[in-house]
Amino acid sequence: MCAKSSSKSATAVSNGAASKPRKPAADRAAPPKRSARQSIGSYLIQRLQDYGIRDMFGIPGDFVLQFYHQLEESPIRVIGSTREDCAGYAADGYARVNGMGAVCVTYCVGGLSLCNSIAGAYAEKSAVVVISGAPGMEERRSDPLLHHKVRDFNTQREVFEKITVATASLDDPLTAFREIDRCLEAAARYKRPVYLELPRDRVNSEPLYPYVTRNETNESNPEALEAAIVEAVERLAAAKNPVIVAGVEIHRFGLRETLLKFAEKHKIPLSATLLGKSVVSEKHPLYLGVYEGAMGRDTVRKYVEESDCVFLAGTFMTDINLGIFTAHLDPAKCIYATSEQLRIGYHHFHDVRIDDFLEGLNKAKLKITAAKLPERKPIFEPFKAEADKPITTKRLFARLNEMLDENMVVVADVGDSLFGASDLTIYRHTEFLSPAYYTSMGFAIPAALGVQVADKKMRPIVLVGDGAFQMTCLELSTILRHSFNPIVIVMNNKGYTTERFLHEGPFNDILNWNYHRMPDLLGGGWGFEVETETELDQALNASLSNQDAFSLVNVHLDPMDISPALKRLAERMSKTI
Repeated sequence: MCAKSSSKSATAVSNGAASKPRKPAADRAAPPKRSARQSIGSYLIQRLQDYGIRDMFGIPGDFVLQFYHQLEESPIRVIGSTREDCAGYAADGYARVNGMGAVCVTYCVGGLSLCNSIAGAYAEKSAVVVISGAPGMEERRSDPLLHHKVRDFNTQREVFEKITVATASLDDPLTAFREIDRCLEAAARYKRPVYLELPRDRVNSEPLYPYVTRNETNESNPEALEAAIVEAVERLAAAKNPVIVAGVEIHRFGLRETLLKFAEKHKIPLSATLLGKSVVSEKHPLYLGVYEGAMGRDTVRKYVEESDCVFLAGTFMTDINLGIFTAHLDPAKCIYATSEQLRIGYHHFHDVRIDDFLEGLNKAKLKITAAKLPERKPIFEPFKAEADKPITTKRLFARLNEMLDENMVVVADVGDSLFGASDLTIYRHTEFLSPAYYTSMGFAIPAALGVQVADKKMRPIVLVGDGAFQMTCLELSTILRHSFNPIVIVMNNKGYTTERFLHEGPFNDILNWNYHRMPDLLGGGWGFEVETETELDQALNASLSNQDAFSLVNVHLDPMDISPALKRLAERMSKTI
């Protein structure tokens, strides 16, 4: 249905601080099980379930049909997508909510179409298991020119070696079972994608010898861990105004409660990066806001940059997180802890797990002087619709901010959809998803599909520019097929507005679609065309009431209108260039 609104000081570490804490749930699979003469395909399905994967995305093809048949007879639900890259984005969104996701496609024409979405998952540390069918080992004899083949039979696997943390070809029953365990363990440990290639004549192959699942453990070096905690405690105890900047790894490794416990115990103010937004509830009394250099609010930027001890917890210091390098952090005053490195000032500590480090800080004897938090002022003025007044980007985000509640998750695409969304108030943790580092256009709509497959109770508010919408919008058909109900806000400014500010030209213009007529094409959903504040208010109220299908709101914006966040960045950069 289509509608248009009617109106136009301590330095000692406590005993046991260096002991091995319990691993986060996301790092552990179920207890080991014997293969019991399972086939390679059935064992893979069982191990995916052990890691909490209940659903899988993908598109079938002849080289993977036998495995799809096994999936059909298993408890895993298969969600068919319109395109392989969309299936990858959906699996990424699913993994960000669930902890791990999976996508299954055919050989080369399917797998290589996945590359961009899986590259994004790798860059942003999202554990996606890629399963690709492949020609059978017997039919490869004499190197025939089989369909879908590119250069040789190893081409696709070699490509995925560059964008995953582990790869394996399950072509040998002697090694396949161990390779499955190795790759899945790598996905759980590093929170990055892995690739498994399954030849079609090996799907039903059984192990040559009895195989028992083995789970490896990765432990911190106790001496390095203790030394790091001692130095971190000394710095924090000596600080007059310490601050925590929480990043995406706190999401990925399930460390929110551990970090929040530490912050609350010592009353240390918390900020978050854009990629880590919603790492804690933004209603929390210790929460300052998003730190993103000049793009963020000035009070947050000043508080963080003037701190004498900045604890960067699970934070990636990317150009977007740093407000296009307008941030100014002194490394000498930073404690930088991620899953890949631990640096305190200019001292580096190796083989220290981030969860062990945070647990050790929680146990340490430490007294910190409580700092005075800056006054928290409302970001947006109250929204009261003015009849016939053209809607602006600022007013759009003000209205959306009032609409958000604890049952909604914001899924933002790149561009001003992302920058403007940085000012929204997210009520609970892990309720903001975006490709805020890799910044791949087209992420939001298929990622919203992944979110609702993972948890149907979460209602996505999808923020997407018209250019990004045109790339992956047909995944709305999958959303409609499964009766999901995201509210899709198309920021229609007739092209690539963010790029217009970098280099104006006709290449930034795109054809203006009647986006609100998409429900007519798909045969379901609701569409609204919005040009004024009153129409926006009416359309959003109607969308909230529509619980049974997606709603699409086509919001007409001036091509040169930008969000307050992007304005702050532009003003700051103009003073430094």
